[in-house]
Amino acid sequence: MSTVIAITNQKGGVGKTTTSCALLAGLHQQGCRVLGVDLDPQGSLGFCLGLDIDNCATIYDVMKGSAPVRDVIAQSECGDILPSNILLSAAELEFNRPGREFLLKTQLQELQDDYDYIIVDTPPALNVLTVNAYVVADGLIIPMAPEILSLLGVAQIRETIDTVRRCYNSRLKVLGILLNKFNQRFTLNREVLDMAEQIAAQLETKVFDTKIRTSVSVAEAPAHGESVLTYAPSSKPASDFRTLLEEIIQEFGPGRSGQSQQ
Repeated sequence: MSTVIAITNQKGGVGKTTTSCALLAGLHQQGCRVLGVDLDPQGSLGFCLGLDIDNCATIYDVMKGSAPVRDVIAQSECGDILPSNILLSAAELEFNRPGREFLLKTQLQELQDDYDYIIVDTPPALNVLTVNAYVVADGLIIPMAPEILSLLGVAQIRETIDTVRRCYNSRLKVLGILLNKFNQRFTLNREVLDMAEQIAAQLETKVFDTKIRTSVSVAEAPAHGESVLTYAPSSKPASDFRTLLEEIIQEFGPGRSGQSQQ
């Protein structure tokens, strides 16, 4: 079975897609079979990995039931992708039937033996798409920027996590809070780290030991259709993401599908 990790924060601009791309690239480089699922109607994950998101079938077609999931999977240099585009913004209105919380899980069950890791990039909102990601996920990673408004977004996630655990997915675990764009020299960054550790305790999790340092390469990589790990492999953020992967693999191992075949 695949290990499913959702990257989530209802605040935008905190590095969810950057984190998703980096995890996909890093796991792919380690020989893992990986699938990225873009649940953000902005389609940033597919775009950042070089896909033409406006002229392809998407996860919206899959969740709507108008296209088989295997037919929608696209290939990138960082592994397979289920892309999205602006059509997915209709999900809140269209996906209104009973059981709508399980639409993604139902579709991904068909792929559970095909991949070691599935990375789900969520929208900057707590809506039906985010709930679908939480229902299927084994673990959540919560990226945040070192700023006060980003902290507020993290704090508001707790109620949604508790609801999903109670009603849909009792095994859901928060793997940790990930600080992006971090600079230890700045007083605000250190203060936010202290507050993030308090919130992590409330979520029964931790702040990852790894902090992702800032670099212009993170902003440049999407313009080239690449992850920062492939665009600037020697950069500080690329090094940090590789260290983060070690923390994650310590939690889950190299991939449960490989283990199950032994």
